[in-house]
Amino acid sequence: MRFELDRLPTDPVLLHKMLREMAEVMEREHAELEAAKAIVKSQKLTIDKLEHRLARLLRVQFGRSSEKMDMAQLRLMFDEVDVPEPANDDAPPAANQRSARQAGVRAPIPAHIPRHTTEHHPEPCGCGGAETTLREDVTEVLDYVPARFRVLRHVRPRIACRTCERIRQAPAIDLPLPKVMASSALLAHLVVSRFVDHQPWHRQSAILRRRGVHIDRDVMGRWARKLAWLMEPLGERLLAYILQAPKVHADETPVTLLGGKDGSRTAYFWVYLRDSRSSGDMSPPAAAYRFTTGRGGEHPAVHLAGYRGYLQADGYAGYNGLYRDPRTKAARAVTEVGCWSHARRKFTDILDKNPSPLAAEAVVRIAELFAVERDIKGAPPDERWRVRQKLARPKLAALRLWLEAQLKGLSSDSPLAKACRYPLNRWAAMNRYCDDGLLEISNNLVENALRGVALGRRNWMFVGSVKGGDTAALFYSLVETCKLNGVEPEAWFTDVIERIASHPINRIDDLLPWSWQALRDIAEAA
Repeated sequence: MRFELDRLPTDPVLLHKMLREMAEVMEREHAELEAAKAIVKSQKLTIDKLEHRLARLLRVQFGRSSEKMDMAQLRLMFDEVDVPEPANDDAPPAANQRSARQAGVRAPIPAHIPRHTTEHHPEPCGCGGAETTLREDVTEVLDYVPARFRVLRHVRPRIACRTCERIRQAPAIDLPLPKVMASSALLAHLVVSRFVDHQPWHRQSAILRRRGVHIDRDVMGRWARKLAWLMEPLGERLLAYILQAPKVHADETPVTLLGGKDGSRTAYFWVYLRDSRSSGDMSPPAAAYRFTTGRGGEHPAVHLAGYRGYLQADGYAGYNGLYRDPRTKAARAVTEVGCWSHARRKFTDILDKNPSPLAAEAVVRIAELFAVERDIKGAPPDERWRVRQKLARPKLAALRLWLEAQLKGLSSDSPLAKACRYPLNRWAAMNRYCDDGLLEISNNLVENALRGVALGRRNWMFVGSVKGGDTAALFYSLVETCKLNGVEPEAWFTDVIERIASHPINRIDDLLPWSWQALRDIAEAA
């Protein structure tokens, strides 16, 4: 019912009816407004989540591989906090470590490179007088001699004795791989090109064809699988050596495996690392990779069967069965150690999308924890424990209170709330590195070990079969252990491939990269 304002009815019944209708309209409009606000809030939260996910994907695909933030940008967003410099394994090289030479000065060509000298004499003097050399001006130019192939011909003549009528011949040579006409040097070059330089088999085959040598990529793959079978005891020994350590780092990364309903499926490389050099333990570091077609917790349970000690990994639930019994929740022999780099990454992903002061403050507070590690890197465990108790413990306690306070004012499904909950939900594990100086603040060491797989994945793109995945896991174990110990991979592979078939199995440790390098140094010094 509609009325003109200057002609309102005088009947009380009509006035009451008009007021009731107006109240009903206002209630409907208020309900519609509240519903619209709820929809807008839900859609805004969905948009924020999608933008956050998109920013993460864009950073993975096109951005930097590290979550380190620009310290100047953090100071602008959060001026009241003194932002510490990055520390520990996140620290950039010091200015005096960046380069020994000054800017604009050409670096000398290394002395160990062979020199080929060509003398350029001027035209003889026309006067015919005696000449003498005052000095020489030398210009050194780095040259490249393309790699060349050669055929090693092993000739075994048959010798007949005229007296006793016996025929003698030297025994057949032992090939690195039976019925494979390839030397250990060629096999080593193919493996190193594939798993160190990230050259897929088809690309190597094309490179060799340009040099007049035709080796199909399928042939290379078969050679690699045969070689992996021969060197498998070294891979098993590496994992056994790693599981002897009191602390192990673990991580996994996805790869594409051909096969399945859609032509491909997701498989995983798992890596287990032993490296305690940051705590003053100079035991040789080692890495062991394993390939699986799934990501379930049964895989690390098999890989780490019988292990007792600390396991530092991310918050993936697949490792939970190692820490406690799923049924009784009783603690097991493996103790969880959290990673503050993963916790920090939750906030840096938010900062990549928008300048959030709360996320910036969280990054600053976590950076203060890393700053404590700067001066104790390489110190013995007891010294690291003492410094952490004095400096890191109070910062951790303050950080926990701050995260809990911020969480109360955040939407439970927002990226910031999830970032705050990540360390709070596993606080005992995140705090555990302060209990033992042997432990690390982050799991960055093992993430560095996965860089080779990440780089190679962009080149070879997929794994052709499960056997191919197992082969790749073995070779990644060997090349990464070589790099961790400063051993030149191609030299190691060339020598070990030549000798491993006849090497005693009870002396397999002599062929591990650090033992091999030590024996080689002794032989060269003799």
